[in-house]
Amino acid sequence: MPRAKPKPKQTPYRTGAPHRAFMAIANALRRLRKWVIRFFVTILLLLVAWVLLYRFVAPPGGLFMWQEYRRLGDISQDWVPLDKIAPVMARSAVAAEDANFCRHWGFDMSAIRQVIEEGATRGASTISQQTVKNVFLWHGRDWTRKALESGITLIVETAWPKARIIEVYLNIAEFDEGVFGVEAAAQHYFGTSAANLTDLQAARLAAVLPAPKTRNAAQPTEFLSRRTSQIMDGAATIARDGRADCLGG
Repeated sequence: MPRAKPKPKQTPYRTGAPHRAFMAIANALRRLRKWVIRFFVTILLLLVAWVLLYRFVAPPGGLFMWQEYRRLGDISQDWVPLDKIAPVMARSAVAAEDANFCRHWGFDMSAIRQVIEEGATRGASTISQQTVKNVFLWHGRDWTRKALESGITLIVETAWPKARIIEVYLNIAEFDEGVFGVEAAAQHYFGTSAANLTDLQAARLAAVLPAPKTRNAAQPTEFLSRRTSQIMDGAATIARDGRADCLGG
């Protein structure tokens, strides 16, 4: 009988230097991923805590307000609670800036669709988004800010009632160069308080919001007068049809 060929010796698998290096890299990547996850979870929790704090505490201002203080040397702002602001002021701001404020969850999808369909360059930011920008972020059109704005807006809409959002908005918004908040604006333009604003005065203040450095509520141009009339009509309309029900007062 032919002799069987001897089986080749099997070399046992040895864990060499390349394998150890691979395992070290894999472990390092796992640790890095764990720390990255922890970092972002911590940031999220701190952000939620920040938003919840301002649910009950008046925000001291925002980055833009601080920049204007540094630039001008002084600014005017007097915080007043919503029940010390004439209800028509809140309705006028909503009519001017975000007519569906009480009915959306931070983003007015119908307004966004309209802007896209028209190919317009104007934005479709809601009062909620503007409040987030003024309180928590910086002004600008970069995508980083817009992404943060969208995320924080969802947290604000979840944590704050609508009345709180409009209260913060009216106290932080710029109405003239260095003039922030409706109380300072009422005194600056009309020599009165936010509580005593008339329908006409409230509409004029709301009309300057998109361009506070170039519009003057006390000396309205023909355009501003027309815009004021539109806002007065809009404020009356949303009061009738229920779109102002979330504002209180």
